[in-house]
Amino acid sequence: MVEVRAYMPSDWPEVKRIYTEGIATGTATFETTPKSQDTWESDSVTQSAIVAQSEAVTDLLGWATLWPVSDRCAYAGVAEVSVYVGENGRGRGVGKELLKQLIVVSEQLGIWTLQAGIFEENRASILLHEKCGFRIVGVRERLGALDGTWKNIVLMERRSNIVGT
Repeated sequence: MVEVRAYMPSDWPEVKRIYTEGIATGTATFETTPKSQDTWESDSVTQSAIVAQSEAVTDLLGWATLWPVSDRCAYAGVAEVSVYVGENGRGRGVGKELLKQLIVVSEQLGIWTLQAGIFEENRASILLHEKCGFRIVGVRERLGALDGTWKNIVLMERRSNIVGT
């Protein structure tokens, strides 16, 4: 059984471990090293970070948070999602539980649009987002390079049925 709860600063070592595992896949992010705890906490949307754990495992299984897309007031209800599942949680529905709960959190925070930018080859993440109500709005071709390889980014979004209707 997976439990999703609010992130606490004491979770940071596990969040960083999972973040580092995601970076190592080469399919999760353009980042090559994890953000610092201070940056991760201060730059994300306040009160949006959540973590997943299991009764059977003491280590965290994954985390999710929201990032502001702009500091312009017109975009106050738009956020980008990040969902990371550790090696110990993959294939167990952890990502789906995190994303479903992140949607709930986003609506509690007054967010009306969620967006995700996903590497085109990360089919599992694209499918996960589709299962949680996201739709593909386009592909940003050769948006950036990672380790010398250009990456296409699938841009996805989900509009709330509760906020901003």
